[in-house]
Amino acid sequence: MKRISILLLIIGVSSLVISCWAQKTGYKNVTADEFDSLIRQENVQILDSRTQAEYDEGHIQGAVLIDVNDSDFRSKAISALDKGKHVAVYCRSGRRSRLAAEILSKEGFKVTNLDGGIISWKEAKKPTVK
Repeated sequence: MKRISILLLIIGVSSLVISCWAQKTGYKNVTADEFDSLIRQENVQILDSRTQAEYDEGHIQGAVLIDVNDSDFRSKAISALDKGKHVAVYCRSGRRSRLAAEILSKEGFKVTNLDGGIISWKEAKKPTVK
């Protein structure tokens, strides 16, 4: 019984930490399967935050390309994206898209990041287009 109580305490603390982390960052990191479910929804826009060359090698269908490393990323994103719609963002491995998610969430967008980027997407055998 004591072990069950400790396990429940650990689960509760873990949930609290994850919840606080999401509130602190302003966006949520999800798996490829969760990202796939999200982008199938009608009110979601997909943002590829990689370079043009990476995008041309293959991207998620329907993704808008705005390179997070461009000096005018913020202004391009604000003008291209609809704040009334959820933004699903990804990059190659998840690092640059975390930066993009942070920038966008500070601008008032509701953002979800693909954890592991398009690498995890492809590992999950999800489709890309050229």
